[in-house]
Amino acid sequence: MFKFQIKYLLLTIGLLITEVLIALYVHDSIIRPYIGDLLVVILIYSFFRTFLNVPVFKLALAVLLFAYAVEIAQYFRLVYILGLEEYKIARIIIGVSFEWLDLIAYTAGIIVVLMFEPKENKVVEST
Repeated sequence: MFKFQIKYLLLTIGLLITEVLIALYVHDSIIRPYIGDLLVVILIYSFFRTFLNVPVFKLALAVLLFAYAVEIAQYFRLVYILGLEEYKIARIIIGVSFEWLDLIAYTAGIIVVLMFEPKENKVVEST
């Protein structure tokens, strides 16, 4: 179940740097909110793929459901319910504004993962 894969670590680092650069320097209405969300699910997927040798579809689905859960938490204003609105890191990680289009961006990101993941990795078997 555990297997370190350097290519996914490098992808994770590259995506993390890209996300930070977008957050710091891109202030538009397309790339920052939607491309950033598309990339973040790929980032999360690649992070877990760095260490886990699990079927691609199962991991992709788990990441997508996690992203949906975070967005739903934003809908219910979880940061405010938990009293964390004063903490910038909580507002960044959990988020404070629900957006239906974010769900589409997350879904598109997972579709990209499923399209580009090597076919031999679609079903991973333990040896």
